Amino acid sequence: MGDELKSSTIPLLESSSTGTASKIQTLGNIIVSVVGTGILGLPFAFRIAGWLAGSLGVLAAGTATYYCMLLLVQCKEKLASQELTPETETYGDLGYKCMGSTGRYLTEFLIFIAQCGGAVAYLVFIGQNLSSVFKGHGLSLSSFIFLLVPIEIALSWIHSLSSLAPFSIFADICNLLAMAVVVKEDLDKVISGGFRFGDRKAITSSIGGLPFAAGMAVFCFEGFGMTLSLEASMKERGGFASLLAKAFSGITLLYVLFGFSGYMAYGDETKDIITLNLPNNWSTIAVQVGLCLGLAFTFPIMAHPIHEIVEGKLRNSEWLRKVCYKDAAFHLKLFGSSLRFWEKALDYIFLIGGLLFAAHGTYNSIVGF
Repeated sequence: MGDELKSSTIPLLESSSTGTASKIQTLGNIIVSVVGTGILGLPFAFRIAGWLAGSLGVLAAGTATYYCMLLLVQCKEKLASQELTPETETYGDLGYKCMGSTGRYLTEFLIFIAQCGGAVAYLVFIGQNLSSVFKGHGLSLSSFIFLLVPIEIALSWIHSLSSLAPFSIFADICNLLAMAVVVKEDLDKVISGGFRFGDRKAITSSIGGLPFAAGMAVFCFEGFGMTLSLEASMKERGGFASLLAKAFSGITLLYVLFGFSGYMAYGDETKDIITLNLPNNWSTIAVQVGLCLGLAFTFPIMAHPIHEIVEGKLRNSEWLRKVCYKDAAFHLKLFGSSLRFWEKALDYIFLIGGLLFAAHGTYNSIVGF
């Protein structure tokens, strides 16, 4: 009975190891996984550390992150090459095979907290910028976040990284255009502002300056939690290391240019977020809207490791198996492999909604007595 149930179980979300993404799709997902809001603080980090120390710090952080991601893939390949060792798909699998149940729980907990924190930060950042752009229209920060959440939930249902690639590429374009506008404003400031290179320090004399800049540089390279999923999503996994190297080379050089130009433009007046230095005109609005769009379509990528962890726990839950495969969800069980995405989504809405209403009704009945 247990084997029959196991064989008939339909995963809540599509596995990330199907290997359907092309190199271009994976490249788009890598870029959108790595580039985040931290880049806006790079010019300030260059001000604190100095333009030379800041540049070297970004190069070191990018190289270290790339190397550690490769080590992670090598660990996965090492385990996969061992006899009788099944496919390692997630961080939890890797943690379990290296350190047992403690390794799985600790790894999944850290990934879950990190990705949830990033996802919440994205929502707050988008809400703050939209409320700033559209102030006076009667919508508060919480209202914008409330309107955004259903959209992000819908996008997060797309669990396949190859299917998310178009959204990732669109997010990359939005982020790139926003950064291009910022760099243009920086160059205009340098040209018209009586710029003197000698006024910009190369290395800070402050003891705490370098550690702060190093921390900011590390923060800029997000996406470490997506390493295994990105590698597993590729059709040709052998080319992942080379593709990752190209992506990190471009991103690192872009980061250095962004931080350097921002600090050169504003010097000691560089704000902790570079957009605060921009004039209050269309360029600032364009940057804010571009970043909001980019982060809105980055959110599903940020939520991807969370889905893997939660789905794994739900799939192994005896309670969920009883509910989904004995008492209800007959349509999903019989037609799951042939259903369209919207049909599956609708089935889950009915299933979850029914369970919630049943629980609510039961609670009210008990409280009524």
